[in-house]
Amino acid sequence: MRLDEFYRGDELQIPVSIELFPPKTRRGRDELFERVELMKRFDPKFFSMTYGAAGSTRDLTLELVSRLQNDVAVETMCHLTVVGQSRDETREILRQLQAMGVDKLIALRGDPPRGESEFVPHPEGFLHAIELVREATALGSFSIAVAGFPERHPDSTSREEDLHWLKAKVDAGACLIITQLFFDNRYYFELVESLRALGVEVPVVPGILPIVSVGQVRRFTALCKATIPGEIQDQLSKYVDDDEAATAYGIELATRQCEALIAGGAPGIHFYSLNRTQSVEQVLTNLGHFADPPRSRQR
Repeated sequence: MRLDEFYRGDELQIPVSIELFPPKTRRGRDELFERVELMKRFDPKFFSMTYGAAGSTRDLTLELVSRLQNDVAVETMCHLTVVGQSRDETREILRQLQAMGVDKLIALRGDPPRGESEFVPHPEGFLHAIELVREATALGSFSIAVAGFPERHPDSTSREEDLHWLKAKVDAGACLIITQLFFDNRYYFELVESLRALGVEVPVVPGILPIVSVGQVRRFTALCKATIPGEIQDQLSKYVDDDEAATAYGIELATRQCEALIAGGAPGIHFYSLNRTQSVEQVLTNLGHFADPPRSRQR
């Protein structure tokens, strides 16, 4: 099934998907697969696996994507970036994914390596995610998602420029947009409205990060230049040294945010779990989302 077909709006519950990252240790990988088995009861439409900065987790990402798709038998989307690798290396990865039977891909430019602040293209690599979308589209077997930024890509000079490039990625063959994290739903709805005005009709799925610690959310928002609203900042200031309380607040905040997004017409929710799927499980429980919905939700 193509990625956009998950969001046709004919199901009892809103579609959800969950992002994971490759654990560094064997024990971490074992625990990750245990969590995936537990998450199945919430019927996620797909899991996605990240691709480390500059392709630093390339081989492990491909190994885990193959295991999820073929051994665990869950729909899996692979992250793929253009940074840090040549065109030929990127094409070889696409061929490997085809051989694995993985047909879902999110095409990204990618973050610079740790310690570097600016994107520097590989001398023999693609310059932009648009080129990766075109390359994957030409192979004919992939359904492709791309990233959208509710508050503008950090490297864009204006909202208009950012929308231009996002539309270009869709025109190149992407059938789904998944947004970067945000904490003010207004940014999401404004992004969708602007895209529709440009004639972009693919589903735009909000990306939600349940907060698990103050340090974590401050690092992530600094990286992607996302705003933490003042009232959330005030609450977080109470939990700087209390991750347990920060996690509980993060679950409450993500639940409220998802409720408002669903009420406003969002076609689905994509969770940035950071492999802390317990928070995602609790948010979905709060939302009444289960693989076998209660009868009252089926009317």
